[in-house]
Amino acid sequence: MTGATPAPSLVEQVYERILSEICEGILAPNARLIQDELAAAYQVSRQPVQQALMLLRERGFVADAPKRGVIVTPLDTDVLRDVYETREVLDGLSCRLAAERAGQRARAEGPALVAQGRDAIASGSVSRQIAADIAFHQFIYEISGNRSAEEAARPHWHFMRRIMGAVLRVERHISNDIWNEHGAILDAIVAGNGQEAERLGRAHISRASRKFAGHLRTLQEQTAERQRSRSLTARSLIG
Repeated sequence: MTGATPAPSLVEQVYERILSEICEGILAPNARLIQDELAAAYQVSRQPVQQALMLLRERGFVADAPKRGVIVTPLDTDVLRDVYETREVLDGLSCRLAAERAGQRARAEGPALVAQGRDAIASGSVSRQIAADIAFHQFIYEISGNRSAEEAARPHWHFMRRIMGAVLRVERHISNDIWNEHGAILDAIVAGNGQEAERLGRAHISRASRKFAGHLRTLQEQTAERQRSRSLTARSLIG
């Protein structure tokens, strides 16, 4: 008999609430996070907010800014590169192990995940597209049977949510090519071809890294241009 999963603590609930709002763009990069305002919004005391912000700071989602207090950390292409380089190794390993250990389960459960991903694209829902993409990759980690790889990848999922959300709020949908790649990875796993599954898994993450890094640079350039335009407008009004 297994015990019930313990309910998340108040700190964990506040942490997830703030993190979700960061990933969904409700709390934008560089936005100030004022403890009293967050406590009032979430109807909690300042203590769980303070502890949640400490956890978020440790994991790179918020940072201390001179004269501004705590802010949402801007997205960084170097951080994106580092995360995806690690993901490439972990995903490749998990795909190979899944092919060697869980072809039957992949055959039984994988096609539904791919179908859900294609449906999510057709729906145009950003949250559904992100959830479907992450669910597919988490499934591969799960069936790989390697708990260490699964745990190592766990901190990356929220970062994935954030970077995908930032891009998809502008572009609105993931290319169907991504789900074609997911389908090919699944086929290799079902066939028990570990070498091919690893190759496809690593190539998929490498292409995603280049694509999202390019989108992020474009978004940053557009933001910088808007800020310059506002600054010039303000100067002209003052002058």
